[in-house]
Amino acid sequence: MATNEGRRKKLEELRNLRERSRLGGGEQRIERQHARGKLTARERIAILLDEGTFQELDPFVTHRATEFGLAEQVYPGDAVVTGYGRINGRRAFVFAQDFTVFGGSLSEAVGQKVCKVMDLAMKNGAPIIGINDSGGARIQEGVPSLAAYGDIFLRNTLASGVVPQISVILGPCAGGAVYSPAITDFVFMVKGTSQMYITGPDVIKAVTGEEVSHEALGGTQAHGARSGVAHFAYENERECLAAVGRLLGFLPQNNMEDPPRLSGYDPSSHDDAALDAIVPEDPSQPYDMREVVLRVVDGADFMEVHRDYAPNLIVGFARLAGRPVGIVSN
Repeated sequence: MATNEGRRKKLEELRNLRERSRLGGGEQRIERQHARGKLTARERIAILLDEGTFQELDPFVTHRATEFGLAEQVYPGDAVVTGYGRINGRRAFVFAQDFTVFGGSLSEAVGQKVCKVMDLAMKNGAPIIGINDSGGARIQEGVPSLAAYGDIFLRNTLASGVVPQISVILGPCAGGAVYSPAITDFVFMVKGTSQMYITGPDVIKAVTGEEVSHEALGGTQAHGARSGVAHFAYENERECLAAVGRLLGFLPQNNMEDPPRLSGYDPSSHDDAALDAIVPEDPSQPYDMREVVLRVVDGADFMEVHRDYAPNLIVGFARLAGRPVGIVSN
């Protein structure tokens, strides 16, 4: 009986620990996250991955810092949720920074969790998707936090050209939280809530005296149309996360595999007569190249990349006879 009672207590402790990990920074901070029009890290993962496929890694890891009051602020899982699952039936690895825990800041422990899931993605030959919502390095930890970013950057370079690396910016991200996304393959943002900058408006005002808004400094217009750092911009998080899955449908799992090819292609679906009439007889008259692309590719399904950047060129992904192709057009 004593043994059974001991087991029951341990199982109850485990359930309580899992519940604490699931709540991140707590109900009040989750409510504040929702009030900003943002989802939590776990809600984002649930939208991104196929239902019931997410396997979490290291949900009970905690930071080891004790200075500046951190010893009294310990959250199971710390400020990131990591794991793997499937997107449209294909395996993918994911980490999602949890803004409800220390503003999603990167501690040494968070860095180790992120590096572990990146290593697993490379070993398994599957895409790595980072959902970023972070103020950058956890300043209370100092050098160990900054060193953790160095470990992440190293893996970004090692994974480059090996597996797809996709970054989803879903909040105000600064410092190291944008250095890494900027060197990944594709960057997704949400209009109005996503920002990327080296340092925020308050620091700029203190140092230079210049006043600038978060959106003007690092919003979708700044990076989607001017710098070209962001490749896609959407109206809300659900749209954005759904588009990540759509993009992966055009990409191979790794550099040793072919991208997925769809069957059931019907060549009669193309409207050749309409295509003949698009280009005007007068060579000085302009026409919409997107109309040409949509009428050539399967199902008029074209995922344009960098739509607002360098608009004199149109690039993106589509399918021809079920096979994924890249489109480049003037």
